[in-house]
Order: sequence, then structure tokens, then C-alpha cells
Amino acid sequence: MTEEPHSHGTASSSPRRLAIAFGLTLSVFIAEVIGAIVTGSLALLVDAAHMLTDAGGLLVALLAARLMVRPATSRRTWGFRRAEVLAATAQSAVLLGVGLFVAIEAIQRLSDPAEVGGPELLVFGVIGLAANLTAVVVLAGGRRENLNMRAAFLEVLNDTLGSVAVIVAAVVITTTGFQQADSIAALLVGVLIIPRTVRLLRDAVDVLLESVPRGVDLEAIRQHLLDEEHVVDVHDLHITQIATGLPVLTAHVIVEDGCFHDGHAPEITEALETCVAEHFSVAIGHSTFQLEPAEAGRSHDLH
Repeated sequence: MTEEPHSHGTASSSPRRLAIAFGLTLSVFIAEVIGAIVTGSLALLVDAAHMLTDAGGLLVALLAARLMVRPATSRRTWGFRRAEVLAATAQSAVLLGVGLFVAIEAIQRLSDPAEVGGPELLVFGVIGLAANLTAVVVLAGGRRENLNMRAAFLEVLNDTLGSVAVIVAAVVITTTGFQQADSIAALLVGVLIIPRTVRLLRDAVDVLLESVPRGVDLEAIRQHLLDEEHVVDVHDLHITQIATGLPVLTAHVIVEDGCFHDGHAPEITEALETCVAEHFSVAIGHSTFQLEPAEAGRSHDLH
């Protein structure tokens, strides 16, 4: 008989929030392309390229959000929970590339600024800011749900900051005629993108490399398990993360030989599961313990 996969529970992936943000971002991209053609602004063109990248990222995030809520199967026992991590990795990698490109291009344009129409630039900057602020509000409530939503929120937040930079550049150009303000604004957009993107990419890669989740002290958990009654030793302790909010623990636990004869083994397993699920700030609800007699521990030490 084939065992039916059980539900592991998923964080809300907010596909509706993402769909709204995607529509707003795509609309701003179209408006900014038109604005860049009309005004000749590098900052607006760069922000439009950024918006196009973010629209693609939000589309990926939306697809990932829909995949994440699909149920587990006998082939994919965790469902598509890791889709959020793959989406966040792709988004952050592309954003990092855009940030570096923007920074390099802006530095080159500082010495050879193009003529930019300040008032026209201001109009398109305000349009972009209004749409981006709306997208930020839409995504803000779900930004802590998972890496996918966090990546999407960072994208629209960066877009908002980019729109502010464009508006400031437009005001400076209009009032002072200082054309380099456009390139400075473009450089600022690039600088704002890179640090946040690096942090997001690092978090996503940590999951893919099956690193111990942030906030989890492996040695503290090991010691807590050792303090449980009848436990002699703990080895092959692994704690990884399938997706946001889904840490998984496996361990071999050596217990006193008598536990396999007096019926204590099931009680010990339950105590260990309760320990990792309730005694730490990061609750580990999915744990697997292999109990071994003390004789096995002596053989393990010999090897």
C-alpha cells in the first residue's frame, strides 16, 4: 500500500498581493519608458530598466506563490515549498546584476551628462512614486511570510526609492540646471539595490546549501537532547530548512540498553520531539530520531 503524503502546512503566499504589485509595476515601467524617451533622462531610463526587471521578478514570485500552495505528492513529499527559495535566488541574482550595471553606467555619465527636461522628468517621477507606494502598501503586510514575499517587497521598495531619486533629480535640474543630478540619482538607485540584494541572496543560498537556519543554536539543541532522561549520546545531528518557517531535524540518539526492553523507547522519542518543538525560539515541528542502544554507541566510537 502506498502511503498518502501528509500536509506540512504552508505560510500564506499572498498571490493576490503579488498580482496587484505586478500590475502596478508593469504600468510604471511603460510610463517610465515613455518618460525616458520624452525627457532623455538616464535616471528615468535606468529606473525603467529596474522596473522591467522587478516586473519579471514579481511575475516569478507570483508563479512561485501559486506553486507553494500546491499539495504534497508521493513524488514531491514537501510539495513545491522550495519554489519560494528558487524564486528569491533568481530575483536577487538579477537585481544584483542590475544594481552593478546602473552604478557603472551612472559613473560614466557623470563626466558626460545628457540634456534632461526637468519638469517632464518630475511628472513621470511622481507617477512612478504614486504607483510604487501603492505596491509597497499592498505587499507590506506579507513581507515576513517567506523569502519569496520578502524579495518581492524589496523590489518594490527599491522602485519607490528610485522614484524618489528621480523626483529629487528633476527638482534640482529644474531649479539649478545641474544636469549631473540625473546621473547621481541613477547611481543612488544602484547603490540602494546592492546591499539589500546581497543579504537576500545570502539567505536564499543558505537554504539551498542546507545550512543551519538562522536563530538555531545546534550545540544548544544537542545539549538539551543529552539532558533528556536515558539519553547517552547524540550524533549525526542535522538541522536544515526546507522553506521559510519549515526547519527539519534528524538525529541518531543513543539511549540506555534497557529502554529497548522495558518499553521506554516510544516515550523517549516523544520527549525528544517535544523538546525540539517547544523549548527553543525556533520551533522544529518536523523531527526524526533514530534510537540506538548503547552498544551501537560503543561501535560508533570505535569507527
